[in-house]
Amino acid sequence: MKPTTDAEPTTADPDPYTPHSGDRRWRASHYELRIDYRVATNRFSGTATITATALTRLDRIVLDLHGMSVERVDVDGVRAKKVSSGIHKLTVTPPAPIQAGTEFTVHVRYRGTPRPLRSPWGQIGWEELTDGVIVAAQPTGAPSWFPCNDRPDDKATYRFEITCEAGYDVVANGDLLAKERDGRGVRWTYATTDPMATYLATVQIGRYRTTTLRGAPVPVTLHHPVDLTTAAKTDFGQVPEMIALYADRFGPYPFPAYGVVVTDDELEIPLEAHGLAVFGRNHVDGEHGTDRLIAHELAHQWFGNSVTLAHWRDIWLHEGFACYAEWLWSEHRGGDSADTLAAQYRDGLLEQPEDLVVGDPGAKDMFDDRVYKRGALALHALRRTIGDEAFFSGLWTVTERHRHGTVTPSDVVAAFAEASARDASAVRQVIAPWIDEPSVPALP
Repeated sequence: MKPTTDAEPTTADPDPYTPHSGDRRWRASHYELRIDYRVATNRFSGTATITATALTRLDRIVLDLHGMSVERVDVDGVRAKKVSSGIHKLTVTPPAPIQAGTEFTVHVRYRGTPRPLRSPWGQIGWEELTDGVIVAAQPTGAPSWFPCNDRPDDKATYRFEITCEAGYDVVANGDLLAKERDGRGVRWTYATTDPMATYLATVQIGRYRTTTLRGAPVPVTLHHPVDLTTAAKTDFGQVPEMIALYADRFGPYPFPAYGVVVTDDELEIPLEAHGLAVFGRNHVDGEHGTDRLIAHELAHQWFGNSVTLAHWRDIWLHEGFACYAEWLWSEHRGGDSADTLAAQYRDGLLEQPEDLVVGDPGAKDMFDDRVYKRGALALHALRRTIGDEAFFSGLWTVTERHRHGTVTPSDVVAAFAEASARDASAVRQVIAPWIDEPSVPALP
């Protein structure tokens, strides 16, 4: 097996973890989504206008879309020559071939009853709550609600116009530009000007109260059921302090604002989206019982949402970094130090099978907890080896150099090599035993 910190596939190759997602012959730059949704009946009608560039000559445009009925497709304002809908794909034949390097638009009118996709990682995508909606799309659930080029390395800007019944709050990525009544309910308009991966696009619908949390370097809003007001304000009250800590350790917070949604339903796990995190009511106890999870999801704004992997096999670049951020928060608040936590989790790994290579865990196991913990331990080994000053300087380099872009393990190695004035091979030797080998090494 080639070391994943050294040899990496090119972005032109299909991702072997999600080989049926995305089309590498074109790249999106902007999505304009207009959605009319009825919570009571789970009825959805929408239009998507995608601005894109052909990377090669296109005689057909292939989009990811699941379970929706397509009514019409236009390319550059002209009705498509042919449209073919499969279970997971929408194939569009433009009126004339699109030449490489040419910008074009695809306008899709579609409708249906959205539902989550079944996947090796459970049900993902658009999902009904008891009284509302949650969208949790990682890694391939975005096509459950809009046509897209579903690749983590194809980031674009977005504008959402979402109309649903009055009485519900709608939360989506980016800035809330308008909230207006219309004939069918209330229309909410959001936009994000920072490029976003498709799997991080989200809509959250529920009956929420909104609370503003003070003291952060950026606006922080908390959307929660009214009966959880006191408990939610207690549990998430430290988020401004967390943002300040991570801004010091990782670099400035990468987005204009941060939002937290607490659903009225219980959720198995919390999740992050671009500029947002989503928790279930079971994650709120008013006693800081989930501080570790809150710290983890916030850290993904830097590692995962702004700096995004190019290939899914490198998921440790998201989860290992977010897990290590939990340890930094514990250290900062006077709890267990990163040294203590690293030793504890290393001991825990010794009690589990040593049969997983974190740098290429396989699609089925890419969210295995060992990916999280071994990724964090790789970072701690590096911190012990090069020292705090170089370690945190390297983190800043990663988040600045690849801000709103994509990253590979080699990019991370290069950043730490530069920060510590070492050869990349020396940095790689510290990380590789944790990432490229199944056995559990000793900490430096």
